[in-house]
Amino acid sequence: MSRIARSPDQLGAHIKNVRQQRGLSQSQLADLAGTRQEMVSIIERGHEGAKISTLLDLLQALDLDLTLASRPKPATTEVLDIF
Repeated sequence: MSRIARSPDQLGAHIKNVRQQRGLSQSQLADLAGTRQEMVSIIERGHEGAKISTLLDLLQALDLDLTLASRPKPATTEVLDIF
């Protein structure tokens, strides 16, 4: 399964979705990641101040990898191409 996240909100939503699919509570995920339940809640709500190390701990606890990829470039359309 591959998902794109381009904002803290999207990343938080993906983490929450996977956590729920795995049948984990926020507290259970926090225990697996070595953090507090409040931090899981903050990240799932898309807070912008989350530490990268905490995000990586959550991803590891969910058996997820962080992959960086180039964005596809949008096709440019010139005005003359429309007519």
